[in-house]
Amino acid sequence: MFSLKVEVEKPMPIVYKDISLNKGYRIDILIEDKIIIELKTVESFRDVHTAQVLTYMRLGGYRLGLLLNFNGNRMVDGIKRIINS
Repeated sequence: MFSLKVEVEKPMPIVYKDISLNKGYRIDILIEDKIIIELKTVESFRDVHTAQVLTYMRLGGYRLGLLLNFNGNRMVDGIKRIINS
């Protein structure tokens, strides 16, 4: 049997100087502490959606993120892969 570690609505703390916000952001889904999945139901992706995932990736040190948009005729058209190099 194969299983993955999946965390839903994972809190992501924000630390700035001496100030810490324990639940500043929430990642929709985090898989194996490596892949961020952000879920949307929007007409189309905007730059702000990509920026949101990139922010999570940079703060957490993650390299791969997926934006999934459920507002479309075909799911394959609503997938955007983001890599943080």
